Amino acid sequence: VQLQAYGGGLVQSGGSLRLSCTASGSIFSINAMGWYRQAPGKQRELVAYISSGGSTNYADSVKGRFTISRDAAKNTVYLQMNGLKPEDTAVYYCNAQIKQRRWDQVREYWGQGTQVTVSS
Repeated sequence: VQLQAYGGGLVQSGGSLRLSCTASGSIFSINAMGWYRQAPGKQRELVAYISSGGSTNYADSVKGRFTISRDAAKNTVYLQMNGLKPEDTAVYYCNAQIKQRRWDQVREYWGQGTQVTVSS
């Protein structure tokens, strides 16, 4: 199983970016999918996640600005980021809880990370 993330880049404060992450490989089912981020010198933190049923949860710092969604048919999760601030600058990682075969346990997978830089 691989998670491939796309969409990072450089944007001015107040701008928008859309991240996407697609899971590929031998997949029976995907439970929650989410996005984390890690800024230089800081620990990795949860940004948002979405359950298989569509329930969402956001970090307080991004509520009202970021929206997470998923396309189950494409095994893809998206993160629409609006009103970006310099403090949103970080490497963003996608995460997915995946079962490869029907009788397997759920395992956690990570994407390679994509850099988001917000200039002031």
